[in-house]
Amino acid sequence: MSSIIDAALSRSRTVLAALVLLLLAGSVAYQSIPKESSPDIDIPILYVSMILEGISPEDAERLLVRPMEEELRSIEGVKEMTANAFEGGANVILEFDAGFDADQAMNDVREAVDIAKTDLPEETDEPTIHEINFSLFPVILVTLSGAVPERTLVRLARDLRDEIEALPTVLEVNLGGDREEVAEIVVDPLLVESYGLNGADVIELFNRSNRLVPAGNLDTGEGRFAIKVPGLFEDFRDIFTMPVRVEGDAVVQFSDIADVRRTFKDPEGFARVDGQPAVALEVVKRTGENVIQTIEAVRAVVEREQANWPEEVQVTFSQDQSEEIRTMLQDLQNNVISAILLVMVVVVGALGLRTAGLVGVAIPGSFLTGILVLAILGLTVNVVVLFSLILAVGMLVDGAIVVTEYADRKMAEGLDRRKSYALAAKRMAWPITASTATTLAAFLPLLFWPGVVGEFMKFLPITLVATLSASLLMALIFVPTLGSIVGRPGSADPHVMAALAAGEHEDPRTLKGLTGWYTRMLNRALKRPGLILTAAAAALVGAWAYFATHGKGIEFFPEVEPESAIVLVHARGNLSVWEKDILVSQVEERVLRFADEFDSIYVRSGEIARAGQDVAEDVIGQITIELRDWRQRRPVDDILADIRGATADLAGIIVETREPEAGPPVGKPIQVELSARDPDVLPGAVAQLRSFMESQNGVVDIDDSRPLPGVEWELEVDRSQAAKFGLDVTAVGQGVKLVTNGLIVGEYRPDDSDDELDIIVRYPEDWRTVDMLDQVRLVTDEGAIPISNFVDRSPRPAVGTLNRSDARRVMTVQADVAPGVLADDRVREIRAWLADGHLDDSIEVTFKGEDEEQKAAEAFLGKAFAVALFIMAIILVTQFNSFYSAFLILSAVVMSTVG
Repeated sequence: MSSIIDAALSRSRTVLAALVLLLLAGSVAYQSIPKESSPDIDIPILYVSMILEGISPEDAERLLVRPMEEELRSIEGVKEMTANAFEGGANVILEFDAGFDADQAMNDVREAVDIAKTDLPEETDEPTIHEINFSLFPVILVTLSGAVPERTLVRLARDLRDEIEALPTVLEVNLGGDREEVAEIVVDPLLVESYGLNGADVIELFNRSNRLVPAGNLDTGEGRFAIKVPGLFEDFRDIFTMPVRVEGDAVVQFSDIADVRRTFKDPEGFARVDGQPAVALEVVKRTGENVIQTIEAVRAVVEREQANWPEEVQVTFSQDQSEEIRTMLQDLQNNVISAILLVMVVVVGALGLRTAGLVGVAIPGSFLTGILVLAILGLTVNVVVLFSLILAVGMLVDGAIVVTEYADRKMAEGLDRRKSYALAAKRMAWPITASTATTLAAFLPLLFWPGVVGEFMKFLPITLVATLSASLLMALIFVPTLGSIVGRPGSADPHVMAALAAGEHEDPRTLKGLTGWYTRMLNRALKRPGLILTAAAAALVGAWAYFATHGKGIEFFPEVEPESAIVLVHARGNLSVWEKDILVSQVEERVLRFADEFDSIYVRSGEIARAGQDVAEDVIGQITIELRDWRQRRPVDDILADIRGATADLAGIIVETREPEAGPPVGKPIQVELSARDPDVLPGAVAQLRSFMESQNGVVDIDDSRPLPGVEWELEVDRSQAAKFGLDVTAVGQGVKLVTNGLIVGEYRPDDSDDELDIIVRYPEDWRTVDMLDQVRLVTDEGAIPISNFVDRSPRPAVGTLNRSDARRVMTVQADVAPGVLADDRVREIRAWLADGHLDDSIEVTFKGEDEEQKAAEAFLGKAFAVALFIMAIILVTQFNSFYSAFLILSAVVMSTVG
């Protein structure tokens, strides 16, 4: 170490050039490094989505989930596999160990899905694999609304999507509130019957007519020509003129028996912004890109495109992360500057202005070097990084203070500044290194924090390791080099300095000022060691005892005042999408009473996406509220309480309010999962547990995964009777589809569409009723036969989403807590209630979500604390070669917990 210090001082110009390079490179890195609100981490969850329109939850579990689970269970690194089967499809969710190789996991899942899809029903859509990632969440929501036709709004939104996706920093743009286009053939049932058409004939007709036939090449000896027979539909008019029956010279076209039109699929939900129909564009940035620059580019594109739109079309920006990041960065930068100024005030008071200037160089030098390291590692600046910088401010000047103070003392004794700083750096090298190493030892174990929380918090130790390591270079290399050029004795402690200059060793009892007061107090304390140690031990025990009995308890992440809030609307029954929208509109009307405290209100009604989200099955609508600046409104808890009160009298509706989660998403704070070998015992157990939770004070918004009350119609085909007419289950299903969503008979791709459009055949709207299911007539050799001759229609209790975990059926009970109530306290009460044996012994109970993550974090941090102490002890024993000295110093760690 001495040789390195000597080399640095002898090559001072090189060292100063390196310092300038670090400062400039760090400044450039800070300007260019991506800035985000939350850390950009890989959430270790992939899910496989399978869609089979019309399939029941029981059949989805049997035909979709189980074959997929069989293949996916063999993938290495899977922490937990869950699944849910619902009407129309299923999802299988894989949670991997945090820190997993996302690319390898995706490849493994893709290979397993390719194998499993051969066992799925032929009608199943191609299974899709989705990744959940913080960086894949929308960074801004652009909504188009206004009194214009739906087709106009959708067309403008799709054109805008293409323009935004052309930006190099944008990964994708997802549309919400639009509907998939189709070519709809509305047939007259009587004409279909009179011409003897059936579903199989129409499907075969489309299969043979809607295709491109490459007819080969013709070589005439005088030229070679490619021959083709174009038959693909390019416009819905091609469908209109297609022949469906020929009798002699008469040709029956679709135009004779049907109305062919290009339209949208039946709505599954509606979207509105501030009460106006809307289409939303969810903009997702590429991983590692700068959020602020991305959103500025998106806004520029929207402004350019908006100039060509009708005046009635309004654009609303919401969930803009750049504003939050700008505010957060500015606040934390101000905090960092304030911390630096406070530190410098103390240093100036203790060491004098010139010496404090040398110490001050260590702060920007360490910070900018740390930012440079983060940029090189490909990390981002976020709230955890900036908090780490604030935490490091006071620690990173310690080494520089020790070196400069010792150098000042030597200069006061008459040594020249070059020798003084060289001696100070050499003399203090190992103590400063040991001090920095023990500080780093406290944070290094956090690099191995498991789980999503560990991935979220790993920026803390990385930032501190980089910054404090840079501070060591500052203290031992750069500050001594600068001091050897500009250093002078400091002005602090003039009595001590005068005594040192005179070569005297002043009696501590004669010192004045703060130093004198401290030495006299210390002298008195040393005369009463027993009393001091007894008082310290009493303070230690008393502080812990008081916290255990009067403390506020434990919470996972602290609550903060959010920028947005969500209102979920719950309702049950066989509600149509129109009825759901009416109920959601009632809640929306009440919420709009508080519009002066909102910037915007985004409403979605109907089917709410639940994959990867903690949303109950009976949620029929979601209202996302963008709040005004916190200085211009009341606290969010007061606003949400008023919304609950304003909607309490709405019949048949339950309103749930939510705030964004602090830290990584873990769902509702209370989540209890029940499983058993016999799934039939689960509903009763869930009812018992829910009843107890409802009796707890402060537990709100309770929901469970029991099947929702409802009715579904089951059509049971008598296969023997159907066979007498030459019919089977497939023919019945095709006939019934004409009454429901329509029979898909083919696809075509028009020039103005990026996707293929389904061609569906269905009956007119007045034929689409439950009673008409009995009157569907199928064409046979003996004429048209009503399916009621061999089909029994009966009502059955509706089955909701079926949930599985590790290949077993499970049910969950989830709840939130009221403001000011700690979830940890309520979970303890639930555990105590379960320990009393209120549930059947065959039922296994697992606590998920926040409690699971909190317990894992507590277990890890306890081990990390012990490991950190042990590493610090090794460093101190190495420094002092004494177990006693190491023990004495480490006792300060234990005693500091009194605070």
